[in-house]
Amino acid sequence: MIARRPASQRPGTRPSRVVAGSPAAARRRPAEAGANGAIGVVGPREPCPCGSGRRYKACHGERTRPAPVLRPFLGRRDEPDLVALRELVPSATAPLILAADHLAKHPEHADRRITLCTMLPQAAPALVREDGEILVAMQIALPGLDASRDIAGALLAALDAEPGNVMDAPAASSPRLVEQRPDGLAGLPRLTDLLDPAPLEITVHHGFGWWLPSSDDGSGPNPEVAAMLERANATVVPTVRLSAVPAAYWCHPSDRWHLRWALPLAPPTGTAMDAPATDSADAAADHAADHDDVARSEEALLDALARLAAAERLTVGPGSRFVGFFRADGLAVPVWDLAADTEAERCEEPAAALRLAYRAALADPTPLNAQERRVRAGLVGRSLTLR
Repeated sequence: MIARRPASQRPGTRPSRVVAGSPAAARRRPAEAGANGAIGVVGPREPCPCGSGRRYKACHGERTRPAPVLRPFLGRRDEPDLVALRELVPSATAPLILAADHLAKHPEHADRRITLCTMLPQAAPALVREDGEILVAMQIALPGLDASRDIAGALLAALDAEPGNVMDAPAASSPRLVEQRPDGLAGLPRLTDLLDPAPLEITVHHGFGWWLPSSDDGSGPNPEVAAMLERANATVVPTVRLSAVPAAYWCHPSDRWHLRWALPLAPPTGTAMDAPATDSADAAADHAADHDDVARSEEALLDALARLAAAERLTVGPGSRFVGFFRADGLAVPVWDLAADTEAERCEEPAAALRLAYRAALADPTPLNAQERRVRAGLVGRSLTLR
């Protein structure tokens, strides 16, 4: 089961009394305040005493907080897969390789075995096994403003921890901690800063047996741990990562079959993507081919989907039906209902064909016609954004 992030909480009212001489006091001081610059105590929806005509909560009672990072994994070639591991996949692992820059500063970390995983017991951020192996989770109980910085913080803490420890500190980018930092989010390392740029090698599992280290004597876990593992395994939705296209995941929840495909998106203007991890000709060719799938904006992505849907080509096999898309960590994730008993391997060829059609639709420079515009409006109307 994917760890559910708690719904955003409405900020509480901020006391009107502030420390004299602080930036907050300067920001709140009204033009027509009293001799001591104080603001009278009023309700959040009442007119602000400064005379601006605005409600107090939108004027001098306004409380500003750091905004969540829209695309925490921006800059990684495997950004769609990282989003999928955080939002879609119940159980998966991938070995991590630390960046050369990090190892140059911390050569003691060169021999550490590190595994990125979807979820750990009790939704812990990270743990260090007795043999020194580090497991770092994508899905945690209380995430902060930036998943990349949360994972990086847990990884750095685990690198400094003794074997047998579980990391239980708050997320590195939790609003409370970020507000206390003079440099805010900018001073926190990102996961993309710590890792080698090569795409992850992801293994999707049918359960959480990888939670337990292998036993030399074959004795297995004690009854309590075995029961915990059985309960966790019972919640896993069968999931398979397709091989024909990147970041596409077949799943079989209950009596339904779905395909969910996290689509890549170009970085905002002025942000450069990471270069290929190697200079080999094959890797460069693969990187160039992947670039054909990258929409320059979400608007272009929706235009391409609308063209395909209007032409009845937005399909991943007989009996499949495109049902809409949702946004997760800044990326669009289209979803298809599949015909009953459709196994993952039956989606491979249709998905590969759809990928080629999607590339052609992205490259089409002509404006949408009337039918395509109507289809596009329907796509937007069926969209959902995960928070």
